[in-house]
Amino acid sequence: MARRDKIFLAILSTALLGSLVLCALLGWYLWRESVVAEEGRLETLSQQLGQQTEDAIIDARNVLDQLNNSTVEHCANEHLKLMQELAVARPYIRAIGYWRAADRLCGAGFIQGISFTPPRASRIYESGVIAWWPSAETEVGGVQLFLMRFGEHDLVIDPRLLLNADLPEQQMAGLWVEGLPMVTVPARAELPPLNALKLGLTVDRTNQRLISRFSLGTIFPIDIVALQPMSQFWQRYLPTLLSAGLLGLLLIPLWIYIVLRYSRQHLSLAAELRDAIVNNQIQVHYQPIVDMSSGRCSGAESLARWTREDGEMVGPDVFIPIAEEAGLATDLAKAMLRGILRELGSHLKAFPDLSVNLNLSAQDLETDRLLDYLETELRAADLPASAIKLEITERALIDNDLARRRIQTLRRRGHSIAIDDFGTGYSSLSYLESFELDTLKIDKAFVDAIETHAVTSSVIGHVIEMAKSLKLDIVAEGVESAHQVDWLLKQNVLLGQGYLFSKPLPARQFIAFHQRHGG
Repeated sequence: MARRDKIFLAILSTALLGSLVLCALLGWYLWRESVVAEEGRLETLSQQLGQQTEDAIIDARNVLDQLNNSTVEHCANEHLKLMQELAVARPYIRAIGYWRAADRLCGAGFIQGISFTPPRASRIYESGVIAWWPSAETEVGGVQLFLMRFGEHDLVIDPRLLLNADLPEQQMAGLWVEGLPMVTVPARAELPPLNALKLGLTVDRTNQRLISRFSLGTIFPIDIVALQPMSQFWQRYLPTLLSAGLLGLLLIPLWIYIVLRYSRQHLSLAAELRDAIVNNQIQVHYQPIVDMSSGRCSGAESLARWTREDGEMVGPDVFIPIAEEAGLATDLAKAMLRGILRELGSHLKAFPDLSVNLNLSAQDLETDRLLDYLETELRAADLPASAIKLEITERALIDNDLARRRIQTLRRRGHSIAIDDFGTGYSSLSYLESFELDTLKIDKAFVDAIETHAVTSSVIGHVIEMAKSLKLDIVAEGVESAHQVDWLLKQNVLLGQGYLFSKPLPARQFIAFHQRHGG
């Protein structure tokens, strides 16, 4: 299998794996969002039910206060009428009674003639309120009632009407007040013990159900517990999950198509670039470097140009990153060197003071391949190392002791070293001092800002002073106007390159330019 096919299959496998991971993440996210939505729904319902229960208990306490403070004659018609009106006005109150000591003398409501005297109260409060929670001892007609007595009156409350929840089939709910069970819906539903449940929503996968517990810490500690089968959860959220899942499934092929199309194009360009490098089809253009005080051309920066077989020109901003990603950066630099020596070798011999700058990448400094190739090719061309200056971006120098050692080796052999695009990376004065450099090239972005109100306009002065303190030659890149030249010369920056002097030229045109300007 060809290397390109192997890479393509690897990309396809990665895209498919990525799609599966995305599907899994999407499914997990949608599940979590559905659970959170259900938790919010149940919490809102619990708050409503809890508040409803608390309001009813407080209201019952107020009813007892009202009766105890009434001045009507006890058990007289007016008293009985008042108790009857208060009971009928509140659906959850089933009966109201008047007591003298241990005897219930009269009452009103829906439960008549029954006197509750359970042997032991569930709660006795400092206020004097006595309460009996629903139990077998308070049961009437199959309904376990909640009793509250204060002063000379008592209330009989049907707790089923406190938990007034319209629950779907198979769903259960329970109400606890002060940690004691008050009522369940449906009646006598078997719910987990309150202390066995954590707050919030719990997914019980073993029994395929959702259990929620929410607490209201208001006047009374109230807990609402709801239990529903997972089938109801899916019934509620499955349409949303399916819609989102379907959208995700539709996006996955689109994602794979985009990845594969980009990869095909990328691999195609990488393969073509490899062939172009091997077959010496990379063109070299030369942008003159000029002494701005005299106009004399002292050298040039070599720039790679690539025209595909169909005539399409591919910019260096496209193919140089591809070369680096495909591990072709050093091969590209070697191809550039071959082109320079083939096109300008004899001219460089004739003008020993002329030099051509070759751009190196971080990859070129990782091994000795390029260093050895430089030495071999220059020896074969009978040219000194000074004929080829080397440009390295400051990003290639960051935290790289290996680069530092190779730069030292290149300088010992006679190559000058320039740091390119200075100011766009992370260098500082102390950091540059640790490298053996000869030239600092000021990035075009700082030259463009000369005598403008841009933030970078004040930086170029500091860069120039830094270079002078390190005794480096300075080259200004991207010079395009006379006022930039004037300002740079005032700062004693003599060398520049840019469209003001010349655009990048093919070899023959550069030779002609050099002959006109100091050759």
